[in-house]
Amino acid sequence: MCAEHDGRADRGPSVVTRRALRTTLSACASFFVCLYALDRPVAATYALFAAVSMAALSHIPGTGRQRAAVMVRATPTAWVLLTLGTFLAIRTWSAVLGMLLIGFFLAFVAAAGPRAAGAAPGLQLLYILPCFPPYAPGTLGERLLGATFGLLLLVLAEVFVLPEEPGPTYRRLAAGVCDTAARCVAELGRAPYTLSAASAEAARAAGESLRPFRTDEADRPAGPGLRDRALSHAGLAARTLLARLVNLPPPPPPPGPVPMAQEPEMLTAVGRAVSESAALLDGRADATEAADALRRLREQAAASAAREAPATAARGRRRAAALEVMDAAVALATAAELAVRGRRARVPEDVDSGRFWYAGQRAPRLWWHRLAGHAGPRSVYFQNAVRISLALAAARTIAGVDSLPHGFWAMLAVLSLTRTTAAQTRATVRVAITGTLLGAVATGLLLALIGSHTTVYAIALPFVMLTAFRVGPVRGVGWAQGMFTLVVAFVFAQLAPVTWQLAEVRILDVIIGSLIGVVFGVLAWPRGAQRELHRAVALLLATEAETVERTTATVVEGGPGRVPDDRPLQHALTMAESAFAQHQSEPRTTEDPRTDWHAAMMSGHHVLWGSRRLFVRGGPAVGPANSVRLDERAAGVATRMREAAERVGAAPAEAANPLGEPPPGRSAADEPPGVSSPRFFAALAWLDSLNVDVDRMTGSEHPSGPTGANGASGPTGASGATGASGANGASGANGASGPTGASGPTGASGPNGASGPNGASGAAGSDGGAAGAGPS
Repeated sequence: MCAEHDGRADRGPSVVTRRALRTTLSACASFFVCLYALDRPVAATYALFAAVSMAALSHIPGTGRQRAAVMVRATPTAWVLLTLGTFLAIRTWSAVLGMLLIGFFLAFVAAAGPRAAGAAPGLQLLYILPCFPPYAPGTLGERLLGATFGLLLLVLAEVFVLPEEPGPTYRRLAAGVCDTAARCVAELGRAPYTLSAASAEAARAAGESLRPFRTDEADRPAGPGLRDRALSHAGLAARTLLARLVNLPPPPPPPGPVPMAQEPEMLTAVGRAVSESAALLDGRADATEAADALRRLREQAAASAAREAPATAARGRRRAAALEVMDAAVALATAAELAVRGRRARVPEDVDSGRFWYAGQRAPRLWWHRLAGHAGPRSVYFQNAVRISLALAAARTIAGVDSLPHGFWAMLAVLSLTRTTAAQTRATVRVAITGTLLGAVATGLLLALIGSHTTVYAIALPFVMLTAFRVGPVRGVGWAQGMFTLVVAFVFAQLAPVTWQLAEVRILDVIIGSLIGVVFGVLAWPRGAQRELHRAVALLLATEAETVERTTATVVEGGPGRVPDDRPLQHALTMAESAFAQHQSEPRTTEDPRTDWHAAMMSGHHVLWGSRRLFVRGGPAVGPANSVRLDERAAGVATRMREAAERVGAAPAEAANPLGEPPPGRSAADEPPGVSSPRFFAALAWLDSLNVDVDRMTGSEHPSGPTGANGASGPTGASGATGASGANGASGANGASGPTGASGPTGASGPNGASGPNGASGAAGSDGGAAGAGPS
């Protein structure tokens, strides 16, 4: 298994040893009981491979208890797959068709998050094994009993054998961030009404703790369910709140009132609501009265701001920033209640139905939204599912037509060696074939020496299996394939008489499976997410530019609030985030070093949330002079976004022209604003933050691609007024999220630690994704 990209280095020797021991105990115990105690060789075969598939081939993240919970939920699916494989084995064409459809579905389910993605490769094997001859529906009961027994022992081993200490959950981390925000709010309510340097740094560090790579993969709220979406949304809202508190403009200088009227009451309400959300997330309390009071006060403050006389620039910025703080706190309180109570949560009537569209929805509809959003050739999850299903179907066809001995080994090689890029697949195959060849030579010699002494194989099997599952993940795919050759030889030597020629069959099957993987890696999207990321981000930036222009025109014209139709932006953001997540699990190639992909994802959320708030808020026209300022500022931002889109969408060699800078000279947009409504100052701060996003995305100082294990990149930056993120990467005016709501496209692992069919899990995981943005 390749290194896990989660908050914990889930690849250390102790972790690998622990999992190897659990796999060996459950697989060998179930195999020996069925074979020697019950004399059921069919049940023994399925018991062993069920345990190995879910423990070693799958890449289920988390502690033993978390992995066991996923396995229990996957058991009914395993029964269905075993039944389908058994009956579809009647003809080669039916088995191939079943492999094509089932292979696609199981791989595509990776879009639902790291837990579903991790279990998929093991479930693939539970269809592959029974879909080969002999066609024996009469043994279905024995197959199901054997597989169930093996899974049962594996679940018990995961729970009770060397259990791990669970790490902090995402809910607890979010609660801690809420406590930090409450302390910041209290400090802002005292003179000098700004945060000290130490408090600002503490706020940034707290926001950083909610970044996805700092959270265990199993604890990331990346699934499509209501609670996961809401918890992801709560983390995003908490980071947004911290960033707004850090960047809250200073109060107007004397003789203006310090603080402004109603501001102390606003901050007090925010502090109480945030503390209440912390207690709710941490399980210390179950009250929501402070959140209700904050919602009422926010409406009163917004109405008062709309009625009052036009403000000065300083007062306008401070008032707009204070309203943004209240908005973030309300979003946090709503998301926290949904995350804790699920469908039982009481959703206020005036809640933003666009931002919290998922509230009250049932699980099937939420799953449908997630999968339907990726049902197209521009989704990397769709691409990976097509690639692996075609390769598996081709391997099953060749095995059936040519009557390939032990043909499921060829399919296992396809499953465990195919990667998301052709270059990755070729490099993996070379090492795997070398390891298999050396393992086959050793296997042939041992089979020739031991002969038919099954007792020797039975005694040696646990030690060989433990070594394979301990060494393979640490030493790489070559060792993994070589050791697994020994394991399968010692297993089959106990089921039927074998000779050294079994090693020859193993080599042949692995070579055939490897070549099939290479062919389909070249034919189906050979560059993986690298090309798709350029295309998706270019579309995202172009859509952002259109949204900026449309939103600014609405603010300039004035009018009542309404909910915008931002579905194109939501979809573009979802596609870009999923491509970015997979991109981080792939090896680096020559690419445009000036693009900070993570900053591009954040800019999408800034545009989405800020546009929606400005649309919903409503307000009067901003006046001729300020209309010119906003129009020019928006035109400049949109132009820079379109230029960035053109450069990102071009090949690296073609993207030589630097991004256009704002025109020299002083324009109306650069003049200090006079007096206007709070909506004008909110729009101005939003456009300023987007300029910062473009600077950060195309700056020359950020590292090329991800840095370190987390894959985060780019300078941190900060924006003005109610602006963009500070060091924590949280959003400023409009929110930001981590890359995607899912793990890397399938998060699989190979049979002995080799990485799985569609690459490692995405390093970024989910922090917000589009959970709070719209149906994704």
